[in-house]
Amino acid sequence: MTLTAHGDTGREDTQQNRKTVEGSAESFAPQIHDEKIRTLVKRFKLLSDETRLRILFYLANTDELHVRGLCDLLSQSQPAVSHHLAMLRAAGVVDPRREGKHNFYRLLPGSFEQLLRTIFADVNPAEAATADGRQEAAGWQRPRPK
Repeated sequence: MTLTAHGDTGREDTQQNRKTVEGSAESFAPQIHDEKIRTLVKRFKLLSDETRLRILFYLANTDELHVRGLCDLLSQSQPAVSHHLAMLRAAGVVDPRREGKHNFYRLLPGSFEQLLRTIFADVNPAEAATADGRQEAAGWQRPRPK
């Protein structure tokens, strides 16, 4: 009898302690709104595409690039690159600038900058090559107007 009573009490104490710990965790755990989670998921989906990640790498290491320069760097067609740039623009990550018939893109300040620095910390921009092994097409780079 004593063993059963002690066993029951032990179980009850364990359950009570678990409830207390769970209650404590809930009150001290940081909360995040669903909208913030959805926004983060969308941003990480942008980064999960190889072409968009390469675009962000190149833009993070230059003031701005012409669309044709990005096409050369990525060895992709203008419509394909423009599609990715449109997605990045819609997400508020890049900003276009029109000069005559040409569009130049730059990374918007504050958008992914710290994350991109962390992601690309071990990549030397001078040694970065395109998908087919060619070096950057520096001729398509223009200084950003002030």
